[in-house]
Amino acid sequence: MNTALPPRFEITRPEIDRVVRAFYAAARTHPGLGPVFAAHVDDWPAHEAKVVDFWANSILHERSYTGNPVAVHVRAGNVKPGMFSTWLDLFDTILKAELTPEKAAAWSHLAHRIGRSMRASVVERGTLSGGIPKLR
Repeated sequence: MNTALPPRFEITRPEIDRVVRAFYAAARTHPGLGPVFAAHVDDWPAHEAKVVDFWANSILHERSYTGNPVAVHVRAGNVKPGMFSTWLDLFDTILKAELTPEKAAAWSHLAHRIGRSMRASVVERGTLSGGIPKLR
């Protein structure tokens, strides 16, 4: 009996790899995101491979990813809530350039859902007195 979950949408691991590598090529030169990543990533191939595993887990239900992305972003210390929309805008641009419209839309929807959750985790950890979100 096969108990594996089907993919969230049809995409291959090589396509995931291509999108992740294209995204980080663009992110490294982005004026707002580049310095944030540069402060933390010393080994780009290893980082990209880990992110490919994250997306393969999220989309294809592979079990190759280990880690806690929320904890990593909180520990980074220089990730601010407003950066998530910039990240998602750039990611959407890459998705549209690299994939069919259907695949790009499906992955974008998932990325935005994960992004909202990650942003909420960062905002909850960064609040002013009275629980008011600190947005900058």
